[in-house]
Amino acid sequence: MILPLKRYAQFEGRANRREYWMFQLFLLLAGAAVCVIALTVALVAGLVLDADSSWMAGITIGAVALVGALWLATIVPLIAVTVRRLHDCNQSGWLYLLALVPGGGVVILIFALLPGTPQDNPYGPVPAGP
Repeated sequence: MILPLKRYAQFEGRANRREYWMFQLFLLLAGAAVCVIALTVALVAGLVLDADSSWMAGITIGAVALVGALWLATIVPLIAVTVRRLHDCNQSGWLYLLALVPGGGVVILIFALLPGTPQDNPYGPVPAGP
């Protein structure tokens, strides 16, 4: 799940589907954990401490700051693992720029779902693992 964090800014090579989707699962779980923590703090502050709206605003700002910090910490590994996933499908990493075009993310999603090339390609050998 955290292999892309170990390969933080490595854009060369290939990433199999398992590596890509496990990292996506890690990001989903980390985001959900931040939301659960923020909701728990808000409920405790609202029900137990009988906090006013200024407390709730502070909790909301803190939750947004945590989500922002998570996003900043994982944006480079996310781009890198996506580029390596495109390489596994024998596509250029520059194809990731389609994410900037409306609807271009669908193309990236399709390549993320496709199996990689079963033999070595110009981007490297077949990645290890299932």
